[in-house]
Amino acid sequence: MTPTRRGRTVLGLIIALLLVGGGVIAVVLLGGKAGQGIVGQSPTPNASEPGSSPSPPPPVCPYSGMTLANVPLRPALAVKVENLPSARPQTGLSWADIVYEEPVEGGITRFIAIYQCQDAARIEPVRSARFTDVDILVQLGKPVFGYAGGVAAVESAVRRAGIIDVNYQTVRGAKAYHRDPNRLAPHNLYTSTKELYAAARGLFQPAAPEPLFTYTSRLPKRVGKKVTVVHAPFSTASDVFWRWSSSKRVWLRFHGTVPHVSSDGTQFSAKNVIVQVVKTELTDVTDANGVRSPKAITVGTGKAYVFRGGKVIVGKWVRSSVHDVTKYLDSKGQEIPLSIGNTWIELLPVDKHLTFS
Repeated sequence: MTPTRRGRTVLGLIIALLLVGGGVIAVVLLGGKAGQGIVGQSPTPNASEPGSSPSPPPPVCPYSGMTLANVPLRPALAVKVENLPSARPQTGLSWADIVYEEPVEGGITRFIAIYQCQDAARIEPVRSARFTDVDILVQLGKPVFGYAGGVAAVESAVRRAGIIDVNYQTVRGAKAYHRDPNRLAPHNLYTSTKELYAAARGLFQPAAPEPLFTYTSRLPKRVGKKVTVVHAPFSTASDVFWRWSSSKRVWLRFHGTVPHVSSDGTQFSAKNVIVQVVKTELTDVTDANGVRSPKAITVGTGKAYVFRGGKVIVGKWVRSSVHDVTKYLDSKGQEIPLSIGNTWIELLPVDKHLTFS
């Protein structure tokens, strides 16, 4: 051993003894070269090295599949929105992750707009609830529900289902709603997502809900049939068309030949349109003219048509009980994935004739 190497060894032992005496145990690499460091100290792993921890996936919005820097830790928020011709144009539907369109009395329809990842500064016009809403909303866990009251039996069903009730006629919810002086009542009640969440503060846990669907960026070429126009004729007042825009990569909504637009002039659009064919039954709920309101039967099974990316996939919907989530399955029994983005679901009565081409 040369004098230089002997000196290094002695120095190394002295350092080790000093560290032990101070309550710290360390092992020094003797005679090592500069940059070799301490034996037993793990280097910072590279992402490409086997055994290294992969980066966590980005947060994903549960009801749209879109990535977001921060997914809000809050439940779904549903708002009942009117769709009479005199109620158009509506405000706020463009910010909803999911919109259900359901038949109500007299052949007209109403919307259930469901928000989670995005906020709408104004949602208008807000109207009353129906029995169909309860069966739809229990799929979302314990959502917040904003609406303009309803018959006592419907309001009672909302509360029994565990849905967080912040309707206009409650003490908790009343301050979250306002009247638009530029519209005639009852088509002028409006609210916002922030006000409704604030009204429900303390009634929900800070957590995002479970996803309803699966999402993919595209379909295999062999899957689905090309379609450009979808016609869901609820009635003359709600004669719904969706037309595929290949340039915008969305379905654009029309009433007859007239574009269905928001109050800001923007045409309503969807990345996915699902037509869920349903049976209906008349309830004891009536409108001002005494016409009984139908309830869409959303437990069971029936035909389903999923329109995405300019294609249609024909299949069926399945929901075993009111406590289960509706699944949309293809001819092989596999769940149909949706395009990433917003979804409109048409609850079309079985006696109406859906067409597409």
